[in-house]
Amino acid sequence: MLPLGPKVLQFNAMIATMGMSLFFILSGFLIVSMLIRKDNVPSFLIRRVCRIVPLAWAFLIVVLFFNNANWYAWKANLLFYANLPPFYLDYINGHFWSLCIEMQFYAAIALVVGLTGRRGLGLIPIACLGVTMARITYGETISIVTWFRIDEILAGGSLALAFALPGIAKAAAKLPTLTPFLLVPLLLMSCHPALGAMNYARPYFAALLIGSTIPRARDALQRLLCGPILAYIAQISFALYVIHPLTDSGWMGAGDVTVRYIKRIGSFILSFLFAHFSTFYYESYWIGFGHRLAARIEAKSALKRGEMPVIENS
Repeated sequence: MLPLGPKVLQFNAMIATMGMSLFFILSGFLIVSMLIRKDNVPSFLIRRVCRIVPLAWAFLIVVLFFNNANWYAWKANLLFYANLPPFYLDYINGHFWSLCIEMQFYAAIALVVGLTGRRGLGLIPIACLGVTMARITYGETISIVTWFRIDEILAGGSLALAFALPGIAKAAAKLPTLTPFLLVPLLLMSCHPALGAMNYARPYFAALLIGSTIPRARDALQRLLCGPILAYIAQISFALYVIHPLTDSGWMGAGDVTVRYIKRIGSFILSFLFAHFSTFYYESYWIGFGHRLAARIEAKSALKRGEMPVIENS
């Protein structure tokens, strides 16, 4: 929503790709870490569905209805495969390609763990390398199609598996303080469209960057990353992601360059207001509902195994 430097330098494309890469790494890290700790698949799926679907579907119902989308578009979007050919992302929902990849990953990893238990998580690094090799073979430096992009999520999952090993965590804690700052330029270069083949390394530079920040001491960078401003943005980030195109569409996106960017200030304000309301007054209900339902399922599963159930506070 903001211009970054002269258009010819393609900084917007680079920063957008970097942001998505970091998001995918964090997502893969979070999901696999959760499944390492607790491999209850029904509980996992309920939590994910209640976290993602209520707001995503609310947005999609509005934009698909007012854009007179056909049945195929409704089905592809509500079932989260609109990022696959022939693509159904022409309804102010172009950004949903990444959520489609996320949801497909949730379904796939749930199936693997459901069939094999935690052992199946060991397939993640193999799958990650396999997807990267497919990208190299077909020349796909960047894509929105799952089988040419999911290596970023899988790299995050591989990072979670690595950090589950005590030796890796201890080694990461000994990295020099400057390590993240040395990795940022490499990640930026691997995200720039003009640097071609370097894009194949993007998932691994992003994973190394995230991994280098996890065991840091309470230095200035860690205080910034864990500070109240970024914590608040993190809380409302899903709603910001889903809602923001609506605040920049129609009249808000019309006019010459000067007029559009003056209006863009209003778009930012509206995005944050709507995201705040959604996070704390709409999504919070569904998240709480999902946690309560998942806790009941986990308690029943524990009783079947003859264990003492742990009831979470919601």
